[in-house]
Amino acid sequence: MRTTLNIDEQIFTNLMQLTNARTRTEAVRIALSDYVRLKRKEQLIALRGKLEIEDNWRALRSLEIQENEEANQ
Repeated sequence: MRTTLNIDEQIFTNLMQLTNARTRTEAVRIALSDYVRLKRKEQLIALRGKLEIEDNWRALRSLEIQENEEANQ
């Protein structure tokens, strides 16, 4: 998708150096991907203490193994 942006030359120079990108397109793609990843992390961190997760993976794994054994008999 083509998009026209008006971005200060100094910002692009810094972005190209920081991302080690060979092209402006690559630099913008890297920057946007990193930004999205950062925002997703921030959203997950904001959920800290708000979710209750049961720590029962061992029991679930045992049950899965048992069911697999019964299915193979």
